[in-house]
Formats: sequence, C-alpha cells, structure tokens
Amino acid sequence: MFSVKKEKIRGMVELVIDEMGEDEVISIEKLKDPFLFLKKQNRLFAYVHINEIVQGNVQTQKIILKTLLEHSREIESLCQLSNNITFPALFQIIGEPIAIVKSQDFNFAGYIRREDVLAELFKQENTSGNLLKIILASIPMGMFVVDKDKRIINYNDAGLKMIKSSHERIFNKKAEDIFNCHHVNTVFSSGNTILNTVQITDEMGILVDYSPIINFMNEVEGMVIIVQDLPMVEEMALEIENIKNLNKDLNAILSSIYDEILVVNHKGELMRFSDNIIPGFWNVDLKELIGKNILKLEDEGLFSPSVTRLVLEKKKKVSIVQVTNYGRKILAVGNPVFNEKNELERIIIASRDITETARLKTELKEMKKISEQYKKELDTFKYQSELTKKLIYRSSKMEHIINQAKKIADFSSTVLINGESGVGKEVIAQAIHQLGRRANKPFISLNCGAIPENLLESELFGYTKGSFTGANKNGKEGYFQQADGGVLFLDEIGELPLHLQVKLLRVLQEHEVIPIGSATPIKVNVQIIAATNKSLEKMVENGNFREDLFYRLNVIPLYIPPLRERTEDISVLAFHFLQQLNERYNKNYHLTPDAINVLEFYSWPGNVRELQNIIERLVVSAESKTIDAEFVSQFLSLGYDIKKSKPVITRVIPLQEAMEHVEEQLILLAMKQYKTTTKAAKALGISQSSVSRKYQKILSEKKIADGFSLY
Repeated sequence: MFSVKKEKIRGMVELVIDEMGEDEVISIEKLKDPFLFLKKQNRLFAYVHINEIVQGNVQTQKIILKTLLEHSREIESLCQLSNNITFPALFQIIGEPIAIVKSQDFNFAGYIRREDVLAELFKQENTSGNLLKIILASIPMGMFVVDKDKRIINYNDAGLKMIKSSHERIFNKKAEDIFNCHHVNTVFSSGNTILNTVQITDEMGILVDYSPIINFMNEVEGMVIIVQDLPMVEEMALEIENIKNLNKDLNAILSSIYDEILVVNHKGELMRFSDNIIPGFWNVDLKELIGKNILKLEDEGLFSPSVTRLVLEKKKKVSIVQVTNYGRKILAVGNPVFNEKNELERIIIASRDITETARLKTELKEMKKISEQYKKELDTFKYQSELTKKLIYRSSKMEHIINQAKKIADFSSTVLINGESGVGKEVIAQAIHQLGRRANKPFISLNCGAIPENLLESELFGYTKGSFTGANKNGKEGYFQQADGGVLFLDEIGELPLHLQVKLLRVLQEHEVIPIGSATPIKVNVQIIAATNKSLEKMVENGNFREDLFYRLNVIPLYIPPLRERTEDISVLAFHFLQQLNERYNKNYHLTPDAINVLEFYSWPGNVRELQNIIERLVVSAESKTIDAEFVSQFLSLGYDIKKSKPVITRVIPLQEAMEHVEEQLILLAMKQYKTTTKAAKALGISQSSVSRKYQKILSEKKIADGFSLY
C-alpha cells in the first residue's frame, strides 16, 4: 500500500446535462483539463476524454452533447481510491487512464492520472513497489525504462544479463550510449515503435524493440526498450541443418502423397511439383513447364476450368472438378499463401484423378436407391411375415374380416369387435394397429373384466400424487395417456361399470382425460378398439350399458365367427400350433389326416384358444411322433361329448354327394380307430356286412390294397 499525494489529485470539471438536448452545443474553448465529467440528477454518471474526440484538431472549439454522450464511459468503470492505494487497485488503475479519488466522507474529491500513480509507485520505496519490481524481474525478456531525458531509470535483471552489463554502468545513463542512437532518437521524435532490430557488438548480440511511452497529450514522455538474446552461431548453424533435414522430410512426404502437388507463384508460373503426377493429364514433361505460366494451358483446351486462375481471382481456397479433353475428371484444390503484407505469394494445388471414383459414386448412388427400395420391400415382407404368424386362416369368412381390418387401419375410427371368447379378437385389434398409420406408436391392451372395479378407474385415467391412500407418491399415467398417439384395446368392454362408462364417453367425445385428483383435462390422441363376447344391444335394453356409449363404440362393427363356423381354419391352425411346439421343444410330432378329421368334427366351444390348448396337450402326452384320430378322440371326449358333435358343411353341394362323402369319412375313421369291421359296425350303428362291403368299395375306388395304410 502507498499513499497518493494531494498535489497529484486534479479537480473535476463537471457538466450538468439534466435540461440539455442532444443537439445542444458545448464550448470546450476554455476547457484546459482533458477530462470532462457528466452529471445528471445530481449524480456523476460518466466521463469523456476530450482529446479522443478532438484527435489532434486544436481548432475544434465546440461539440454537441450527442457526441459527448457517444464518447462517454461509465463512471463505475473507474477505480475509486481513498488516500491510500492497495496493490490490487493498482492493476485496476492500469486498465483506465484515470482513477477517482474519494475524500474521507466518501464524496468525490477529484481524479488522478494513471501515469502519476505509476510514477509514485517507482518513487516510493515500499512493499508494493518492491513487488512490482519482482514482477518485472520475472519477465523472461530484458526490459529498460527510459525517461524523457533519454536516461535509463529502471530495468530488470534479465536485461542486465543479456547486455552483459551492471547497475553502475546502466542506471541513469543515456540510452543512446548503450543502444542504437538513431533508433532511440527516431522513437522520441516520431512516437513510432521500432521492432526486431539486431544489435551485435563485441560484448553482446541481441534483438531489440523500441516502444514509446505516450501521455494523454500525445507527447512522448519516455520509452521502453525490450531485448532478447540472439542464438549463438553454432545454434544458428544447427538450426540451418535442422531446416535442411526438414526439407528432406517434406520432400519425402510429398513423394509419398497420393495427390499431385504443384506450387505456383502469384503470376501463375509453375515453381515446383511433387513426384506423383496424374498419368495422361499433362501430356508433357512437367520439367518443361517450370517457370512457365500454366494459365495458358486452359486456353489451349488441355483442361477446364483452371484452379490457378480461380484462386488468383478469388484470393481464397478453391475446390473444383476439372474435365480434360480426354474426358478424365480431376479434383483440384487450390490453397492461396499470403505474405506479411497480405499479398498473394504462392498457390499450392493438390489434384487427384477421380474419373473412376466418379463412376463408382454414380453406381453407388444407383445401388443405394435399389438397396433402399429392397429394404422397403424387405421391411414390408418382414412386417407381413410377423403379422402372418398371428393371422392364420383359410376360410373366406376370415379373409373378409382381414380385408375389413386393412381398410379400417387407414383411419382412426372407433372399432367394436364382437365374438365368442377365444376367437382371436385381440389378434384382429393388433392387425388393425400394425396395418395402420399408428404402427410405430403404442398398442396398449386392457381387459376390463380382469381388474377390480376399484382399481379400474385409476388404471384407465391415471391419478395425481396424493389422490388416495396407497397411491404412488409421484402419481401415475393412465392407459389413455400411455397409449397417446397409438391404439388402446379395451377387451371385455361389457364388464365396464356404468360410472366409468360416463368417463369413457367423455374421452371419445372430447379426446381428453381427467386423472383422479385433478381438475385439469389432458388432451389425448388415441384410437379405441373395444371387444366383447356379450350382446351389448341386450345390455342396453336391460340398462346395464349406456346407449350413447354403445353408439360411440359401434362406429365400425366387426364380427368374428366362432371356429365351428369356419372349419377350413381348423386344420391350418392345428398345423400352425403344432409347428410352434415342435420348434420350441425341438420335436417332430405330426397329425394324421384322420386326426384332422376328428378335430374338424369337434364343435370347439372354446374356439381358437381351446384348439391351441388341445394341441399342446396332445404334444405333451403323445408317446409316438404320429398323433392319430384315436389318440385325439381321447382328449376331445374330456369334458365334452364328442358324439354330440355334428359335422359342419361349409358349402352347398348335392345332398346325395354330401351323404356319400360323410359316409366314406365315417367308415374310414371307424376302421382306422377300431381295426375290425365288427367293432366299427357297432360304433357306427349298422351291420357288420354293410361296413365290410362299403369299406371294400372305398378301397377299390382308391386303388389301395387291403391292409395298406391310407394315411
């Protein structure tokens, strides 16, 4: 810390601008102080350095207020001092030309110039001054401070070592006696900086910079001389040798580069080139072009356009594709090199033959298009394959339903699927989702009859935190929010309680849900697919289902017939389920034709789900890889009277033909199952002779020897 002398504190010239307009003229003719302080509402808020506005024009006597404001700086940017200056404040002072000095009552007492503070720092022998000297001593370059009398008044130890001198020979000595007299005088007379001058004597070899110290009156008050050691001659020689080695390395690198490298001067004349030359491009030895202008080669039609010409015109990096008169394509990149005056000095050109690359790129582009097309087709096939694994059918009834599902999938209409339990209502709902625009969005399934009534509302509509005892502390999104953008499948919709039917109706009408515990509706974009195995019409008549909700759900009705009404699907479904089990357990079970006949005669009250379960039971229980009719009958008789099952005719045929066909199947099935005509006749309820005669007739017609398996 050091003190500020009162005589160094200057008074502040204030200008009150409260009632002045921006165009008002201020006279500065009598203003001797270079700084003017602006005051508004009885508060200093800015200051102006008048010399910056005048800029040496001493004839300027008047300035408008707008100009003053444009050149003003905020008063807060200045360091505000008391009588004593701390070392941190010193560095804040260095950043601005002046500092504000406050009195003991914290009012502005005046200002002090940066030069005066620094001068005091050198004059006062105290801790702060010593610390500044330590900082100067830590600078790796030599520094000498010269006053206006051209005497050296300060220096650092690095400087003494570089000029190989001592304090006694330097301090307070004329600078021109030690350094270049001409440069010292030039700096003082012109105020210009002189850089990178070499000074070599018997005692020293240094690189010297001369920089003036200029005050706010644009007067040279001193000079800073900065010196650096010059390397010794041996070091310079070593550096030259390193440069030679570097050139060798660069030449080796250039020779290994795949590209052709040319160096051209600012006139377009070829100076040098790399070892790699593009074959068939120049049709001349490049050695013959050294020193010649290669711009003329474009005029001669050798190639077009010329990258050299474009770089000379644009003065920046240029990348072009040149086409030779032989049809070859060359990628040429020209990089300009500028000197210290920002003048174009060199052009480095890197060229590469891309004729084959261009052809391959075109082919690759075409292949990419084909690949993208194939990918789309494969994705379609893959998607259809995944869908096909679930949609197993042969009957015309199911084909009609699938076609309906494809049409529905293009829209977001509400769908009501009706059918017995186990017919595959959810599979159809998934098909609508996968075939439509919502395929990439969620498919959420909810069985309305499987969740307790007291939990169903929270599952459907969600709830906010703290809505009820036992609720998740963070709340929970309902199924409608989870399915936003996609499909929500509501199975067993007839089990939905009446009070929730009202909330579901609101969702269908307003497309928004209100979670439990909230009064704020949330917009949702969900396609509703509902399913039921009940008659909703009868439920409406009985008052168990809202009529308005029924009509909202029944926009697109779909009826899935039971399995007994589409017997054509039984065999393909059975084989499908059997194949799945074979793959899962690495088995090889198969169904005989008579086993399929037995399956087709069964009524399947549990529909597809029951068929899948029966097939799995057959596989688990089978002792042979061949599953025949007798083995199947044992399982179908469990829980159901297979004798009550009636054959199903799926198309209209002549009655006699149908009777003969059924008779043939029954006889073959009975013989296969019971082996003898006597037992078969007893099972069929006819005479043994009738069975024998009819069986022999069947064998004769099929031209199969007696005793040879028909299956």
